[in-house]
Amino acid sequence: MLTETKETILIVDDVAENLHILSELLMPSYRVLVATSGLSALRIAEAAPKPDLILLDVMMPEVDGYTVLSQIKQNPATQDIPVIFVTALSESDDEEKGLRLGAVDYIAKPIKPAVVLARVRTQLDVKRAREWLKSENDLLEAEVAKRMAENDLTQQVSIRALAHLAEIRDPETGNHIRRTQSYVHCLASGLKERSPYEELMTDRYIDLLARSAPLHDIGKVGIPDYILLKPGKLTEEEFTIMKTHAKLGSDAIQKAEDEVSTPLPFLLFAKEIAHWHHEKWDGSGYPDGLAGEAIPLSARIMALADVYDALTSVRPYKVAMSSEAARDIIVAGKAKHFDPTLVEVFLENLDEFVAIGNRFADVDSGTA
Repeated sequence: MLTETKETILIVDDVAENLHILSELLMPSYRVLVATSGLSALRIAEAAPKPDLILLDVMMPEVDGYTVLSQIKQNPATQDIPVIFVTALSESDDEEKGLRLGAVDYIAKPIKPAVVLARVRTQLDVKRAREWLKSENDLLEAEVAKRMAENDLTQQVSIRALAHLAEIRDPETGNHIRRTQSYVHCLASGLKERSPYEELMTDRYIDLLARSAPLHDIGKVGIPDYILLKPGKLTEEEFTIMKTHAKLGSDAIQKAEDEVSTPLPFLLFAKEIAHWHHEKWDGSGYPDGLAGEAIPLSARIMALADVYDALTSVRPYKVAMSSEAARDIIVAGKAKHFDPTLVEVFLENLDEFVAIGNRFADVDSGTA
């Protein structure tokens, strides 16, 4: 049979008779600790097991009860212990001061045993209820965090699955998704130090942007195999069909978004990236011929990441370029194909681009 653990009460008073009276009253129901000074009370309050309640005298030598209470409330290890003042000070100002400092109750001397027992019981009940509520809140928060993590993982897996669906139709791309996603994250992170992007480029923004990147070519699912898998250069007519993958992708994402009741921020980026990542800074890109900052930032970032990866990867119709050669082409495209600021960020982070390319290199790709 389990024995219920008694709750601990610390009695603080510099008068031995007062300690004896309160101890005799409380010991049948509680575990009682005593302290004859403020300093010893503070030491006992921090020691394990901590008191569940403190009965504190006000008028004590060296360190008075008000000072002891202030230090108890300032110490994270003791601030949650409820304190009842037990004192001969009976003026309303004294009581108000004690309550203002954080005392939960105020008992006047000489004590009335029934009053002391009732007040003690009440405050211990309140403490138990508060601890139960905190425990329930902690469990709830843990469950919410678990569900959010599961939802987050499900979202990421779903994105990867959709992106790999496009790759299945284009087997030469290999680790293209992982590389471009990392390039996008690298460029976006680099913009955090650039005006006017400091406030925009929060960790959340960068995470959503990188999370959306794998869906940039989802529209290729709608391109016929004879065009998508053609080993040689596309004819003008074939290229016109190939270019439709941008709108096919954004339309598919829009349809998916229309079927959910709550808009998802990452889907906005996914639509922007899918639709406009082939636009060029000078307006010569597709599908809408947007120019400069009219092109969404997400798509401008994806454009540079996508081109760098295409240049440094093997394709049926080309060998992989070195990172130096790819760098030169991107620099030549500054303010033509690419956002000038992003080209500068790219150059500052070229070593990281090379490391990403090596980390997720395709087998026998020759990626440099």
